[in-house]
Amino acid sequence: MAKTIKKAQAPFKQVIADLLDTSKPFSPTYLHRFSDLDPVDLAALRITWPKIDVERRVHLLEDLEELAEDDTLVSFDDLAHFALDDPDARVRAAAIRLLWEANDEKLIPVYIRMAKNDPDINARAAAVGALGLFVFLGELEDIEEEKYRQVYDELLSVYHGKDQPIVRRRAVEALGYSGNPEVPAIIEEAYASPDKEWQASALFAMGRSADERWESQVLARLDSSELEIQLEAVRAAGELELEKARKPILNLLKKPADLDEELRDAAIWSLSQIGGEGVREKLEKMAESAEDDDESFFLDEALDNLDFKEGTSAFGMMDMTPVIDKDHTHIVDISKEGEEDEIESVFDEDFVDEFEEGIEGEVEEEDNDRFYGTNN
Repeated sequence: MAKTIKKAQAPFKQVIADLLDTSKPFSPTYLHRFSDLDPVDLAALRITWPKIDVERRVHLLEDLEELAEDDTLVSFDDLAHFALDDPDARVRAAAIRLLWEANDEKLIPVYIRMAKNDPDINARAAAVGALGLFVFLGELEDIEEEKYRQVYDELLSVYHGKDQPIVRRRAVEALGYSGNPEVPAIIEEAYASPDKEWQASALFAMGRSADERWESQVLARLDSSELEIQLEAVRAAGELELEKARKPILNLLKKPADLDEELRDAAIWSLSQIGGEGVREKLEKMAESAEDDDESFFLDEALDNLDFKEGTSAFGMMDMTPVIDKDHTHIVDISKEGEEDEIESVFDEDFVDEFEEGIEGEVEEEDNDRFYGTNN
């Protein structure tokens, strides 16, 4: 029997050498090598980092960000941590985006420092936006109350301060996760602004709020002539699971080829969050006529999300009391006497355990998609 010969990886010093060599393109086959670096390789990269051409540093982090979106098994946190101190603002902003999933509380003072003192407006805006994750964690009581209050107070300070609008708008978006009673007035003020970018940020925050008080405002903007506003309204309708938005969003997809691609994708995903009459049929029809693998994959993901939505709803109809947590995710509570027996009469115990674990995993993945959503 012939032996399988596994191609040896180039040593990491070769990867670094190629990073330094601007006479040829940097090979994308090396990108995975930056995931979960061992201490020796990380130290070598950190020492070499200032010597790497700045444009190559920027493009490397952008490529790693794209890879991280496609491959959930990679982690570039170690690289991104030291890139936060890069002298180039584009690198610093990219490093923040690369840490979009990192819930390390040690990042809180770093982001606050950058929000206050970074000389670049885009880096400050990125840092303010990144604090939204810790508002979310604070609402879930997954970080200490003192740290949550520190983040919240900083975001209020930014919003009421004199920084550029893009930075202050990021504060509104980050505060969207907060249940504090003063936040709705901030969102309302942004929504009432004549500036379309402030209105878009308000809609973004509404989507994060898990508060159906915003239903009328969101529905009113689903047919906005301003693409940015319409896009955020469609996204917010999905996040809030507004049933009244189902028909208007389905109507948007009557001629999907004529739609802006980002708006079309937002409409598809929001429908998968809302569910209900006509949604499955529409998504399946679009999946059958998908023109490329990327579109097909995205529609399959939307259908999977719809399956999850409808599966959760099915459990909700069994006369059980749902637990609705801060991020507006419905999780069935089967802990009450009598209800667990009712479930086990339909499903075996292993299925119930797997279902609960599946919910937790899906919730975490779906919510992370909005932590650092862009809204330029």
